[in-house]
Amino acid sequence: MKKTLVLLAGYPGTGKSYLCKLILKMENNFCVLSPDEIKEKFWDEVGFDNEVEKQNLIELGWQYYYDNLDRYMQGGVSIISDYPFSNKQKADLKQKTEKYSYQVLTIRLVADLDILFERQKRRDLDDGRHLGHIASIYHKGDIIADRHAADKLLSYDEFIERCKTRGYGTFCLGELIEVDVTDFSKVNYSDILQRIGLFIK
Repeated sequence: MKKTLVLLAGYPGTGKSYLCKLILKMENNFCVLSPDEIKEKFWDEVGFDNEVEKQNLIELGWQYYYDNLDRYMQGGVSIISDYPFSNKQKADLKQKTEKYSYQVLTIRLVADLDILFERQKRRDLDDGRHLGHIASIYHKGDIIADRHAADKLLSYDEFIERCKTRGYGTFCLGELIEVDVTDFSKVNYSDILQRIGLFIK
């Protein structure tokens, strides 16, 4: 397998984690590097009492992410990374893939934004969702009995503005496969996996 970075990009709520699992079933030589998982790790280890502290941990998480990306690429490890990537990350990712001679495949997942907002709401209210995403104060072990009361839940307008202004729907590095996941039942995952398989050989 060629040295490959697969970027599962696109809007929130498009099933990036699910697609990542499918790819790993097909090809288990990938290492997974998830900015959100790293962010949650820092939140659990340190905690935050306000938005400034939360943002500082997010920035530390990104440094940790890029340090690990460097380490994996130095070892020639193929990587899958899932996140709503934007132009904020593009230059750093491009620099590293060029430095270590990696081929890059962006799988950009898009969908109707109204449907995605409903998915986002359900995900944020689910007990499996890390509280750090929906709270301005968090320490490991915290519980919100009624997640509707969380103070950082996105409103419809905030969600739409974020999706439209951050470039989630246009991000691309390297080769591109764009998939509309408005209706998951209509997504041909077998075809996507086949195209990925041809790319990484």
